[in-house]
Amino acid sequence: MESTRYLIVGAGVTGLAMANFLRSDQYLVLERDEAIGGYCKTIKQDGFVWDYSGHFFHFRQPEIERMLVERMPPGEVSTVRRCSQVYHRGKRIDFPFQKNIHQLEKEEFIDCLYDLWRATAASGENPSSFKEMLLQRFGRSIAEKFLIPYNEKLYACDVQTLDVDAMGRFFPYAKLADIIKNMREPDNASYNASFTYPRGGAIEYVKALEQGVRPGAIRLGEALQGVDLERKLATTNKGTISFEYLISSAPFDRFLTMTALEQNEAAVAARRRRYQYNKVMVFNLGFDRKGWSEPHWVYFADPALSYYRVGFYDNIFASDRMSLYVEIGAGRDADLETEQMRQRVLADLRRVGIIDEHQLVSWHSVVMDPAYVHVTREAKEELEQLRRVLALRGVFSIGRYGGWTYCSIEDNIIEARALAELFNQLEG
Repeated sequence: MESTRYLIVGAGVTGLAMANFLRSDQYLVLERDEAIGGYCKTIKQDGFVWDYSGHFFHFRQPEIERMLVERMPPGEVSTVRRCSQVYHRGKRIDFPFQKNIHQLEKEEFIDCLYDLWRATAASGENPSSFKEMLLQRFGRSIAEKFLIPYNEKLYACDVQTLDVDAMGRFFPYAKLADIIKNMREPDNASYNASFTYPRGGAIEYVKALEQGVRPGAIRLGEALQGVDLERKLATTNKGTISFEYLISSAPFDRFLTMTALEQNEAAVAARRRRYQYNKVMVFNLGFDRKGWSEPHWVYFADPALSYYRVGFYDNIFASDRMSLYVEIGAGRDADLETEQMRQRVLADLRRVGIIDEHQLVSWHSVVMDPAYVHVTREAKEELEQLRRVLALRGVFSIGRYGGWTYCSIEDNIIEARALAELFNQLEG
């Protein structure tokens, strides 16, 4: 039987970061796929460079960015001032919608501003859901024209079911004074006012993390199948590994099924009810010529359109052919037929004017499952309890899916670093 001190499950950003920050070299990284990167994989096809989806990096801690960039060729990474827009009733306005209502038609602007003033003046109770928060904070018009329909397309669910703080710091809050000031002095800055992106795609950041991993420590094509918490044994499709500590970035609900926790039929059914999520189908599309020249991505709340976001890779590096990623939210049990969805996407792109006589010269699609976890109060409370139970057994579930949260790619690195530092202190 093979043994290791630290068994890391997943060779995405979180798992590779964990391996980078551990002082000990007694670790193994299991990856069920045949390539590293998780959802940060990059497709290079017919001269186009596409990620699985739009993965742009917003670093708040310079030392992390420096660590990664120094491992890449000079000039690989560009810093870009974000241009994001909202498509609404045939026109594009600046993002975020709630700070740019003055760009709407007059009657819509009046409705939004009046409802916003009423919402601000009201002294309502603390909201109990994400939907109630939107209505109380921004008023009915802003919420119903964009914030509610957009997020229901993104999450593919009724946002009444989501926790008030489902998006944490990533939701672009704005006070009435900020919104009014923005009418004269535009300031649409947010946590991602600028972003960095490598010419070779998001995979270049993953490769930079890979450089800090001990040679031979990554096991591709080896999937975790079960965990014996008492005996500290991990079963994979290739054998059994004993461990002292196990660090998993796998989706929390799926990881639980691999342990001895909650294995009866009723518990499994309850877990499925608590840990909700949605899929996202992504089409990467390459066309023979340019299209919209300004935005890096555009948000679409109209329920009649298949996608909720369209991104323009070609506007990052000013290439001469339009290169898009198109994202479609769907329920976790949705049956997504690729060719049918592709034809609908192309029709919807024509409908809004992104393409007209363009020729599609290359394309790729992928379904991210899970994509966005649905952060609810019930799931948050149970997750924290179960994570404490697992930690007492030397098992830690971290990352976006392991922590069942909404976070940035850098947040995953920070969380892995913090846990590794705790282990490093134990090592002495």
